[in-house]
Amino acid sequence: MFATVMGIIGAYVALRVVGPLGIPLWGKLLVSVAILLLAENHLLTKWAYGNMFSLELPRAVVIAVNVGFGAILLTAALHVLLDLFMLARSLLLWQWRPLAPGWSLGAAVLGLALAALGVANAVRQPAQKDLAFEIADLPEGFDGYSVVHLTDLHLSRLFHRPFVEALVARVNALEPDLIVISGDLIDGFLDVRREDVAPLADLAARDGVYVSPGNHEYYFGYESWWTTYQQLGMRPLANAHARIERDGGALVVAGLTDLSAARFGLPAPDIDAALAGAPEDAPVLLLNHQPRQAREMAARGVDVHLSGHTHGGMVVGLASLVARYNEGFVSGLYAVDGMHLYVSNGTALWPGFALRLGVPSELTRIILRPRGGAGQGVPDAGAVAS
Repeated sequence: MFATVMGIIGAYVALRVVGPLGIPLWGKLLVSVAILLLAENHLLTKWAYGNMFSLELPRAVVIAVNVGFGAILLTAALHVLLDLFMLARSLLLWQWRPLAPGWSLGAAVLGLALAALGVANAVRQPAQKDLAFEIADLPEGFDGYSVVHLTDLHLSRLFHRPFVEALVARVNALEPDLIVISGDLIDGFLDVRREDVAPLADLAARDGVYVSPGNHEYYFGYESWWTTYQQLGMRPLANAHARIERDGGALVVAGLTDLSAARFGLPAPDIDAALAGAPEDAPVLLLNHQPRQAREMAARGVDVHLSGHTHGGMVVGLASLVARYNEGFVSGLYAVDGMHLYVSNGTALWPGFALRLGVPSELTRIILRPRGGAGQGVPDAGAVAS
């Protein structure tokens, strides 16, 4: 279905943009074929590598493909607006009044420029975002406790080892008490990603680094990656929890498997299993890659629910579409039946659509405070990055 839709979009762009160009027929055919190939790059990636989520070509090529793919989508959207305007004008005048060819070319140039800007925004280091959450019955020893939340790193040819090394240095400079990663660390099988993930072994926090799986872990050999994360010094949490103690008080850090796990014959998310044996009076910080189960988790007594998966919608205007598939949760902080749900825009982005316009990536630092204490309180979902 996806390939069919992209084929239609590619054909539409080729007809609207290439048709009016004053170039020889053979030139129009070449440009049209290039547009169609870019539109179907995910299908071609699947044919070449057996998986549409991992384009194993030089980074410059991956960037160029993303610019081209983004330009096709944006140019198509701009042409739809132009066509609607042309139709409305013709109906008002009761006479067919096509737009001059320059409008189509201008839309294509604008689409390409926006795509280049979007890819440039996507591949840069994430902005740091600082938040404070007030937690009921937070033990005194955890007042001011700092948690760095990473998610959707999607390490790949696009987000490769130099990106990871710079990110790890920034995280460690914050000297957090805890580092948590809520899934989708990788795009690619272990044999091609080993060097890219290696710097994650240098992540350092007083109480360790914890990770839960996202859907992309299951696309590339879940068992091999789960073992690798442990070898890198991370503590995996898949329907499991850990107990962190400070001054006689405790904080529970739990993690769930991803909703896609059952499709691969692996355990589905199970909050009861994750919290089995956990102290009932301890606040619970939950890693759950997709935010769709937030209401269920709130009913189960979770205090802080950290997710990613949505990438924040990636482009301004897409939030309503993304919300339809994520129970209305797309980006930022939500109050869900007394629980803090935080949906990160993501530390990086899937390399198959690396485009950000108005929705920046983020490195999130969260400070825990007792409810009613002297802390900063809970900021709105639109908290400003620092």
